[in-house]
Amino acid sequence: MNKRTRTLATALVTTLALAVTGCSGGDTPGGARNGKNPAATNSGAVLGGTPQKGGTLTVLSNQDFTHLDPARNWVMGDMDFGTRLLYRTLVTYAAAPGTRGGALAPDLAEDLGTPSNGARTWTFKLKPGLKYEDGTPITSRDIKHNVERSFSPDLPGGPDYAARYLAGAEGYQGPAGGKHLASVKTPDERTIVFDLRTPFAEFPFAATLPTFAPVPPSQDKGPQYDNRPFSSGPYKVDSYARDKRLVLVRNTHWDPKTDTVRKAYPDRIVVTMGLKANQIDDRLIAAAGPDASAVPWDKLRPESTPKVLTKPDIRARLLAESTSCTEMVQMHTGRAPFDDVRVRRAVQYALDREAVLTASGGPALNDPATALMPGVLFGGKQPDTLGIPLTGDVAKAKQLLKEAGKADGFTTRITVSNGDKAVGEAVQQSLGRAGIKVTIETVDPSAFYDTIGDTKNRTDLVYTGWCPDYPSGSTFLPFVFDGRYIKEKGNSGNHSLFRDDTTMKRMDQIAAMTDADQAAKAWRELDGQILAKAPTAPAVVERRPLLIGTNIAGAFGHTSYGGQLDYATVGLKDPSKSAN
Repeated sequence: MNKRTRTLATALVTTLALAVTGCSGGDTPGGARNGKNPAATNSGAVLGGTPQKGGTLTVLSNQDFTHLDPARNWVMGDMDFGTRLLYRTLVTYAAAPGTRGGALAPDLAEDLGTPSNGARTWTFKLKPGLKYEDGTPITSRDIKHNVERSFSPDLPGGPDYAARYLAGAEGYQGPAGGKHLASVKTPDERTIVFDLRTPFAEFPFAATLPTFAPVPPSQDKGPQYDNRPFSSGPYKVDSYARDKRLVLVRNTHWDPKTDTVRKAYPDRIVVTMGLKANQIDDRLIAAAGPDASAVPWDKLRPESTPKVLTKPDIRARLLAESTSCTEMVQMHTGRAPFDDVRVRRAVQYALDREAVLTASGGPALNDPATALMPGVLFGGKQPDTLGIPLTGDVAKAKQLLKEAGKADGFTTRITVSNGDKAVGEAVQQSLGRAGIKVTIETVDPSAFYDTIGDTKNRTDLVYTGWCPDYPSGSTFLPFVFDGRYIKEKGNSGNHSLFRDDTTMKRMDQIAAMTDADQAAKAWRELDGQILAKAPTAPAVVERRPLLIGTNIAGAFGHTSYGGQLDYATVGLKDPSKSAN
């Protein structure tokens, strides 16, 4: 179909939202393998009732944010926090649990955009009366500025949809020196027009990303903007001591009449950083004093799970929404010995996913991954593409290493986040059975993606995952396996550094398909074809277990943000009981 009208775009949104429906149920990724998942009792529910306005919401965290600059913010939890509290985007997701969270809602824009020219052009009109934290108006030129600054070499790591789809973007290096993109037009202060190099009916989904938030040029401090984003959302930064504490207070110029999604219940939001993960778990289990009004930033530690699941009153405060993210061991395919597909396949066969699953919290919080894309993109359940036993096949792994001239094995290194050290040990023991000796390097979560994104200095193996930005294969496979977008620094997604001409040609062919069902089928087929070339070894699909305090209300895990708490609606039952 060559014509893309607003009706078709809306139908596509509906189709994609319905695709998420297949993700719910006891036999889907993230659920227990046998019977109902005991950690998923509250999946799709809102805990604590409707919040009261006021008080201080405390966020207990073991880390700082990776980035809050909207040009660099591309980690699920950080995007949730940034786009729900500090800045608004052209389009956003509905504040609703379960499948309803996959629905789109206009944000800064009056609607979901108007396509023309066969979906190669998208036009958005901003709502009237939008203001920044100082009362100055938000303009279309500010959104254009942030889109352009996302190309800047000194602002790496952010979403690269603009680079992939905007016409004439090849070689563009940002607005420094007065250089601008002709494919982003602002005919007046409330209108912005995007000219794309290819039809892109899913563009409204991309417009939910922080790239499409406004940044006024007068406030742009380059890399330092990360420390003090200028607010277009319901809160503004009061103070920010990196790795220690972030305090948000109300943006009095945010007008709730222009915002159908964010409720902004608390008066203040305080993020306390640098805490030990087990300390956070114990404090939230006890929920004493101010901790009754607290929520965690990171997921419940595996060793804390029994303390929660065995006590009904505590389990009732547990959120465990599916992340729709596939965790995997990614191998540096451009560096020996992982430039040999036989060595990479040996890793796939040696990996004990049962051990990795246990280290990640057990079957109550995970399912073993049997494909690359999560089950939501397969209509509900991943296929078992390779048919490798859950505990691996060491004999097959050794045979493949022998064929590759590595019968005696070899040594290598893996980088994992501090919170995944136990997972790293499970990978280490798995591969060790086949003669692959692995040294583990741990990195603080806030520096993890910058570390593994340095392609020249990173380790051969990294343990990380990918979550689709919205329920389409176009947001998964191209971002993880298209070699044309690998960056020397700030590299995101393709941490296997996989460059395969056949794969990239097929990606282009699928992207050009105008039939959504045909494209979805083609992405699923390509998933298996890539997996056979073994750039990664899929490990688990996780839920995100979050234990909230007893005074928390309006809490649910948002499926479009990797199961993270939706900060658009969370608040307190009794604000008077919170910290000052």
